Amino acid sequence: MVLDKVFSSKNIILNIQSKDKDSLFEELVDSILKVYPNINRKEALDALHDRESKMTTGIMHGIAVPHASCPSSSDTVGAIGICRDGMDYNSLDGHPVNYVFMLLSNPTETEKHLAVLKDLSSVLQNPSFTKDLESAATSEEAHELLVRYESNLLN
Repeated sequence: MVLDKVFSSKNIILNIQSKDKDSLFEELVDSILKVYPNINRKEALDALHDRESKMTTGIMHGIAVPHASCPSSSDTVGAIGICRDGMDYNSLDGHPVNYVFMLLSNPTETEKHLAVLKDLSSVLQNPSFTKDLESAATSEEAHELLVRYESNLLN
């Protein structure tokens, strides 16, 4: 299982305060920096914005997966944010985003980055996952849901 190691319960924000994509990126990167202080904040934000400028990472059904290569990250790390009221994200489907799964990866971790995106995509294909995530009362509970849904993929 890879998602368990990438998304720590310490990096899950159940009530995103941001009202726009720029401040959302800052809020989630700052969450990552609390656990991984070696990551360069400006580098991470620049990489995320650069990736987003090529094509939106708002992919489907209220879900966004902003991801970028970040040399100061020693591994693939992530944060999850829940936007209860939804946020305009310029998504492919035109709908607001409620669930954000941010990933930062070292450029040498391409294989792991792709494995994380694959497993995350598989979990996100299950509509029950976001419904259950919406009802999570704590970040620990949200993390346990993610782990359980990924584990179900392997069985």
